[in-house]
Amino acid sequence: MNELAHSRTDWRAKLWAEWLLLLFAALTIALALLDPQPLTKYQHWLQLPTLAGLMGLLIAIQGIRDSGLVQHAAVAVVAKAHSLRSLGLLLVIATALLSMVLTNDVSLFLIVPLTLAIGSMSNLPVLRMVVLEALAVNAGSTLSPIGNPQNLLLWQHSSLPFLHFAAAMLPAAAVMFVLVAAFTLLWLPRDRVELTPDKIDGQVTSNRLGAWSMVALAGMVLLMEYHQAPLGAALLLGLFALLARSSLARIDWLLLLTFAAIFLGLGHFAELPLVRDALDRLDFSQSLTLYASGIVASQLISNVPATVLLLDRTPDAIALAVAVNVGGFGVAIGSLANLIALRLAKQPRGLRLLHLVSIPFLLVCAPLVYLAWRWLG
Repeated sequence: MNELAHSRTDWRAKLWAEWLLLLFAALTIALALLDPQPLTKYQHWLQLPTLAGLMGLLIAIQGIRDSGLVQHAAVAVVAKAHSLRSLGLLLVIATALLSMVLTNDVSLFLIVPLTLAIGSMSNLPVLRMVVLEALAVNAGSTLSPIGNPQNLLLWQHSSLPFLHFAAAMLPAAAVMFVLVAAFTLLWLPRDRVELTPDKIDGQVTSNRLGAWSMVALAGMVLLMEYHQAPLGAALLLGLFALLARSSLARIDWLLLLTFAAIFLGLGHFAELPLVRDALDRLDFSQSLTLYASGIVASQLISNVPATVLLLDRTPDAIALAVAVNVGGFGVAIGSLANLIALRLAKQPRGLRLLHLVSIPFLLVCAPLVYLAWRWLG
């Protein structure tokens, strides 16, 4: 029965991502047939610099992951924990920090398997921990321009300097992380950890791959800062094709296709006269209207499509970034990171527990983030 439940959970989480791709691909094709537009329009909607930046980051991150460096460092930290609460807090902090530089979905690919390995040989409540890690990536990635796709899109669109964007997002990210950390301490039991860390595979498999993947990541961020994302992606693609072809094969190319379909479908959808008329009735210069609209849209169509839908409607990219990042909490579809976490965990009743936690979390977090952003932003 456990294996069957795990299989069903994995199947549902996996299909969510595939359904999103099929849904937005169908929307893109239907709109192209019913409302054909000039090629320049499609090029604008596709957001090629953002897609190129995401591809370059995924390539560099896959090299870091394959080298084993991050896993090795995480195991060393985990081995020093004495209680489940301290272990859980360490994992939450690591997840949030990783999501700032390795993107929210990739940090889950690193941390969730480690959590499962620790849980298999200890008394760590795995499903609770995975739900906390899903919350943590939403909080941590909020701070960084490269932490998640919506921030990456808004950073490239706004042309703000890297540090300027991060500083503007700091009040919102700080409130989110404090809430996640507090909830971690309240929700996890006080029991001591019964752990045999020597059984966890945290060996570094390739120092060389890890070193030049870190350099590649830093170089990609630098090129994105100077609006040269396509050049950086092309250089990394060529480098890995020569030196680490197996890493290229393990990159989630489906994720790139999904975002391309989302950008095209929602970009075109937002230009339809019916949609334009409806959106024109809302005053997005009012901060509360924009904030509420970004959160509600994220709950309905996920925060990346919501960003695309509202991108050209708001004069303030930071305000929209705060709204759609908060919108990553709540229902599972609010952020693809939620679905990725459940897909990796393969735990029965995972979707139910995520909603039992994340929806109340959104209701508490949303007003507090708004107040902090308005007072400190």
